[in-house]
Amino acid sequence: MAISDLIIISGLSGSGKSVALRSLEDVGYYCIDNLPVGLLHELMVKLSQDMKNGKLRVHGIAVSIDSRNRQFLLEIDDALNSLGKFGVGCRVLFLESEDQILVRRYSETRRKHPLTDDFTPLLEGIQQERDLLMPILGRAEKVIDTTGTTPHELRSWVRDFAAGDAVHGPLLLIESFSFRYGPPKDADFMFDVRCLPNPYWQESLRPFNGLDKPVQDFLGEQPEVIEMIRQIHDFLKSWLPGFIRENRYYITVAIGCTGGQHRSVYISDQLYDRLNGESLPVQIRHRDLGVRTGDHAT
Repeated sequence: MAISDLIIISGLSGSGKSVALRSLEDVGYYCIDNLPVGLLHELMVKLSQDMKNGKLRVHGIAVSIDSRNRQFLLEIDDALNSLGKFGVGCRVLFLESEDQILVRRYSETRRKHPLTDDFTPLLEGIQQERDLLMPILGRAEKVIDTTGTTPHELRSWVRDFAAGDAVHGPLLLIESFSFRYGPPKDADFMFDVRCLPNPYWQESLRPFNGLDKPVQDFLGEQPEVIEMIRQIHDFLKSWLPGFIRENRYYITVAIGCTGGQHRSVYISDQLYDRLNGESLPVQIRHRDLGVRTGDHAT
């Protein structure tokens, strides 16, 4: 039995790497935190041998790499390219978050950031870390922004990412969102549907969302909405095979409207129904559904 998958988890300190690593451990990965680059090759040799001899049974290997491992970051291309001899694909999962959120998390936990000292304040240390991590960010297959993410959501996304290897093809996430709260940073494709008729301006529809029948009936009768869904569906069917050929395992398609309640939710739901079952694992997430701040058009 050979190693089927190797995941490198990296990202900003305080972004949730420990949660991600534990999530992979829970689903059968052999996990190591902050492995020195010089030991990565030896680790793969040892684990590959143990698995072939039946001494170890794991789904894959997960290694957390952060700014403490500067030598790895300097040699990342050579280090990752050398893993090809083991016949295992290496995927990089990168976690990030907004600066103010990272500052708050460090303030709440009273932990010390690895790049701060008597002369380097926290915000400056965070920026230095961003610069240090640019090489591995450039190799990332998936970037997760944990700014507004709960540990439960992060664990779910990490497991979904890991599952991408098992299904031998891309795992497609259809995600609705509100432009008011900003577009998802990890989107591979993004479609703006704010040009479509807005149910919000129908007073009788305002209390409902895109999963409710009254809104679905209204939008389903609009020619522009029908055409938008058809064109996005055709676009994805045409170009997703290219991602499969490039061994991409996780693809996010973001659909945005003003408030993330009606149009983006309905269209995401319709795309999910059309794409699900077409030999491609599909998931759906409504990021901002239920989030309302004041009486604004959605």
